[in-house]
Amino acid sequence: MAMEYESNNWIWDGVYYCPRLFGGLMLTAALLGLSTTYFGGIGLFPLSYVWSDSGIFHKMKCEKKRIRVYMDGCFDLMHYGHANALRQAKALGDELVVGVVSDEEIIANKGPPVLPMEERLALVSGLKWVDQVIANAPYAITEQFMNSLFNEHKIDYIIHGDDPCLLPDGSDAYALAKKAGRYKQIKRTEGVSSTDIVGRILCSVKDTEGGGDYTSTLLNGDSGERCHSQRAQISQFLPTSQRIVQFSNGK
Repeated sequence: MAMEYESNNWIWDGVYYCPRLFGGLMLTAALLGLSTTYFGGIGLFPLSYVWSDSGIFHKMKCEKKRIRVYMDGCFDLMHYGHANALRQAKALGDELVVGVVSDEEIIANKGPPVLPMEERLALVSGLKWVDQVIANAPYAITEQFMNSLFNEHKIDYIIHGDDPCLLPDGSDAYALAKKAGRYKQIKRTEGVSSTDIVGRILCSVKDTEGGGDYTSTLLNGDSGERCHSQRAQISQFLPTSQRIVQFSNGK
């Protein structure tokens, strides 16, 4: 026992007189996976063993949680306003899930759509910002549908433009999402809408020779002023170099 103590005496002297240096040596040994008994049988087990169990030297198995955002809409007569909205929505998360409102819901809340569900689904699915599509989504965010988004589809935030979306009774279609604190807002693209496009088409038909009484019936009253206003409307979606970069493929 005396000989063993004497053989380890330099170890204890090192601990007493040069604690920092000795600590550095021990840490280096632990990082290299060497047992501390190599330094004189102090009887400590390798620190690397402890640290490996605590996960310090293990590669992180769980990656950073990906943010999933949801945005819905009719997406009738797809135009650059729709594309810009989806681009902005995708920028607020990592994965964008898009709900396409059913034909029945659109008729009940706005009027008949020009394009049926199948065609609107195909248009939305083809955009590069869209990761997943939910068909026949409701026009308003109901409690049942919101719970389905959060629990089944793992949605973190519900997105909509800064323009008001009101139901026939005047209530906010996104009131529940706002109350839940899971709502985010994007900037609406001014100067374009599906309703506006339909109006332009009807104005063009009216000006075409042989338009007949049918188009006059569709555009009665202030039709002339309305057509002039729609044609004179200036889009706020200017093709600047920044806008081109935003819509490019990143190359």
